[in-house]
Amino acid sequence: MQPIKVYADRRSQPSRAVIIFCRVNRIDFEEVTVDLFKSQHFSPEFKKINPMGQVPAIVDGRFKLFESHAILRYLSSVFPGVADHWYPADLFTRAKIEAILDWHHSNLRRGAATFVLNTVLAPYLGLPSSHEAAKQAEKLLLKSLTRIESIWLKGDAKFLMGNPQPSIADLSLVCEIMQLEILGDSARDRILGPYEKISSWIQNVKKATSPHFEEVHELLFKVKAHNSAVAAAKLGSELSKDLKTASKL
Repeated sequence: MQPIKVYADRRSQPSRAVIIFCRVNRIDFEEVTVDLFKSQHFSPEFKKINPMGQVPAIVDGRFKLFESHAILRYLSSVFPGVADHWYPADLFTRAKIEAILDWHHSNLRRGAATFVLNTVLAPYLGLPSSHEAAKQAEKLLLKSLTRIESIWLKGDAKFLMGNPQPSIADLSLVCEIMQLEILGDSARDRILGPYEKISSWIQNVKKATSPHFEEVHELLFKVKAHNSAVAAAKLGSELSKDLKTASKL
């Protein structure tokens, strides 16, 4: 049996969720990097796999599939070695997981991705950014974090819905929130600081999927380090200019 192919860029939140899931569940797969920063997702070759031009996507024999949530559901259902807690056979529990996944795209993901794009990624890539868009996205992001704590992480819940082990919803949402790392420690802590349950939940998901969670997120932390170095250099340049100007006064 040939391993499935996972087309992904580890800078992509949904890509990381799919790769971590495969690693944790020992699914035999070949990771094929699609570099978003080089626009490889728009290539004719990749669009034969995903006409939407987005990652992740998978190829399992002659079967092609895109959209991360659909992929996670498929992998959970097709591979017999996947533990039931990821996508339970119980239809009532499964339906609640589906509800969280449906909510995710138009709430947490829209808020987090838009905020990161307009504060860090757009300037980094030389693309136009919008302060107003970032402001509105932050509001949606904070509202989404509040909803997660008040609805799905009530009491001492270790994972979403009070489950004792993680589901594909836990993995997908936590990978989304991890994108805030590239904002830098100060901005990340400003946003996540008030949400103690969120912070504990993230650590629980990390622990449940270790060491794969850390390994798959290494590239994200490299981007974070690069952004911090660029910001520090820019600040140093501005301070130098100010000092030179002051010396002339």
